[in-house]
Amino acid sequence: MTQPLFLDDPYLRDAPAVVKALTEEGGIILDRSAFYPTSGGQPGDSGWLNWDGQSMPVATAIRGQGDDIILVPSEAMALPPLGAHVTQVLDWDRRHRHMRLHTALHLLTAVIPYPVTGAQISVTQGRIDFDMPDMTQDREAINAALNAFVSEDLVISDGWITGAELEANPHLVKTMAVQPPRGAERIRLVRIGAPGGPIDLQPCGGTHVARTGEIGALRLGRIEKQGRQNRRIHLHLES
Repeated sequence: MTQPLFLDDPYLRDAPAVVKALTEEGGIILDRSAFYPTSGGQPGDSGWLNWDGQSMPVATAIRGQGDDIILVPSEAMALPPLGAHVTQVLDWDRRHRHMRLHTALHLLTAVIPYPVTGAQISVTQGRIDFDMPDMTQDREAINAALNAFVSEDLVISDGWITGAELEANPHLVKTMAVQPPRGAERIRLVRIGAPGGPIDLQPCGGTHVARTGEIGALRLGRIEKQGRQNRRIHLHLES
């Protein structure tokens, strides 16, 4: 099992770790990871591993067996040996943009209350597919609502519930394509706004900024029809 450091501190830019396994494909599994693995539409982190005067660029992180996180090198080179003590360093600018966009997409689901059928984040933009046969709001209204939430500088926090509690509150799940693991002992909830009256509360394992003001100005992009029911809405960071 790899301890996911990013869940406790998404602002952690570097951290020590120990190499606990190497995969046949040339990946590295650490005992603890600051690197977020590709999941839920959010790309895996990139960065570097440093040890004994050597540095290895990391292209991405992916999920392995069980709770393992695998770091994928950017190029073929000698890997750190088993048991090596390494320092992991994130490409922070890239990660931070992912955090801003991921939180922004949560805001979009608060503005547009329809089930989500898919989502994707990149460094420059994010998009969500909604199970929505017709657009019921105009672009200006959506854009204004999103930037109003940003201006309010709302607090983002998280907590945990049991699988049974989630089963008893199915309205918390907004995604149709990706469902929280059924039967899990603990499921993470991400909250935007005050605990007593959040504007958004849903299961999520991704990384987020601490306050909505950190997202910065947002700009609504293309709105595309994807089949009879789906609408794909693109969202951009202004800077």
